Amino acid sequence: MVVLTTRCLARVYNRTFIDKLRIYVRGGTGGNGLASLNGIGGRGGDVYIVAAQDQNLKLTEFKKLHPTKRFIADPGENSQRRLPSGLNGSSIYVQVPRGVTVVDAESRKVLGEISNRTDKILVAKGGKGGSRWTNFLPRRGKCHSLYLDLKLIADVGFVGFPNAGKSTLLRNLSTAKPKVAEYPFTTVKPELGVLTYTDYRKITMADLPGLIEGAHLNKGRGHMFLKHIERTNILLFVVDVTGFCLSSKTKYRDAFQTVQLLTKELEQYDKMLVNKPAVLAVNKMDEDNASVMLEELQDKLFNWKDHLDDLPPTSVPNTQIKFRDVVPISAKFGSGTFSLKQKIRSEIDNLALPGSARLELEGPTSDTDLLSVESSPHKHLNDEILIL
Repeated sequence: MVVLTTRCLARVYNRTFIDKLRIYVRGGTGGNGLASLNGIGGRGGDVYIVAAQDQNLKLTEFKKLHPTKRFIADPGENSQRRLPSGLNGSSIYVQVPRGVTVVDAESRKVLGEISNRTDKILVAKGGKGGSRWTNFLPRRGKCHSLYLDLKLIADVGFVGFPNAGKSTLLRNLSTAKPKVAEYPFTTVKPELGVLTYTDYRKITMADLPGLIEGAHLNKGRGHMFLKHIERTNILLFVVDVTGFCLSSKTKYRDAFQTVQLLTKELEQYDKMLVNKPAVLAVNKMDEDNASVMLEELQDKLFNWKDHLDDLPPTSVPNTQIKFRDVVPISAKFGSGTFSLKQKIRSEIDNLALPGSARLELEGPTSDTDLLSVESSPHKHLNDEILIL
């Protein structure tokens, strides 16, 4: 059982990880018209948000590449005697990390999401060039302040209370090196790891900082971390078999109650999260009497209606998560992790199969058969500028 102290709860969150950034965008101003020749000025360039070519780009790096956070397209050329119709200004394409939601900072309206390689969002239109209908005066381009709200894209999202062993498990399954210590709240920013199999199948995993009761109300910066679960394909609950206690002033929760509280936090934040496929990893099976506690947990999960009396009604979820499997593990010593790896792959692969179709996994039969792997200048393309 883990008891968290007030001192632990006061730990400062890591500020090097950025998942929300404000930027300014403005379309180019149109070119002047030429009254003597009835010439029309060129149109100003547009500003687009597109997916970065570098799949590993993060908002932290994006901010370093563009410290001013201002993106202004080129103006249209003026109408001239030698060229009565002015040339259009160059549009710019701002590359952002995949998983970004673009939100208007003033209206809070969602303009779109960048999830795939080909996604593109027009965020600022260029102004029209001067013509006889505008007294040959150009129009300014549209300007907006935008939020880039990043939600990590991963196949598997780790869910658990502090010190459940999520970071240790990520280190065991991949080459990621999140901080691991005996005290809670060692993970203060989301960590990504890649699980690689001998046939080079890769599955990305996101280890999120531990939740606390009330995370759906943004306690412990809950919203900052819960939002990253939205883009994961399956949930991996990591629960301490010995139970959990937030502090010496709060009530001890056994493993079953911990599962219920975690489910409630997800449900309160977004009801759709509890409908995601989920696997339960029961960690710290190297502890004394762990087998007995595991049997109690499995019994309570099967007969869950008979074991909700110790929880206040407000902490009981309306929907029970139907775990695809319950896998006992010891992340510290690596036992049980092979079965967990196989189960993760099975669930991820089956998500892509319709109906009753199932993918027969061909591959390793032992732990030793698995391998754990883990500023450019502007480019001008015709009348477009690609900002990297």
